[in-house]
Amino acid sequence: MKLLVIDDHPVVREGLAMVLRQLDGAPEVLEASDGEQGLALLARHADVRGVLVDLRMAGLAGLPTIARLRALRPELPVLVVSASEDPADVRRAMAAGASGYLPKSAGRATLLAAVQLVLAGERYVPPLLLQEAAPTPAALTGLTPRQLEVLGLLCQGHANREIGLALGMHEKTVKAHVSALFKVLGVVNRTQAVEAARCAGFSG
Repeated sequence: MKLLVIDDHPVVREGLAMVLRQLDGAPEVLEASDGEQGLALLARHADVRGVLVDLRMAGLAGLPTIARLRALRPELPVLVVSASEDPADVRRAMAAGASGYLPKSAGRATLLAAVQLVLAGERYVPPLLLQEAAPTPAALTGLTPRQLEVLGLLCQGHANREIGLALGMHEKTVKAHVSALFKVLGVVNRTQAVEAARCAGFSG
């Protein structure tokens, strides 16, 4: 698998590439210093599976780069990794066609989880960064009664094993419910799930 990192700071590019190589299969990571160079690399490597791009760069910046990436390869997941934590930037990036948005302040585990999510065809926006992107109360009404019970216990800080004991379920079943909740909430870990649920008005 090949991934492409577009960022005008060499240290950031190298750091992202080093973390990305920890994904399953140790992907090959291509690096570009601006949008034009990234697009040229993409034209030469049809097997690139995903792109990580900075928002503000010298040369061709992030938003026009995303637009051109989408025009060239509409199926290709694009994850913005930016120093900006301005919700307006998040909205602009997602409107331009990004599959996700991750602040550079995020940790290694969150980066890997976000990349895996967008590579799987999902969208990733950190609820802590963009509350407007959190699910609405209407979205939570689509959860099953059992999922709502699991979510309530998850919000109380219980581990999967404890949730299983409380609800009389196998731990594997609890894991399946938690994974389904993550998808509905658009998150990649339990902390984000709790925050997203609260943003959506969940009080269970």
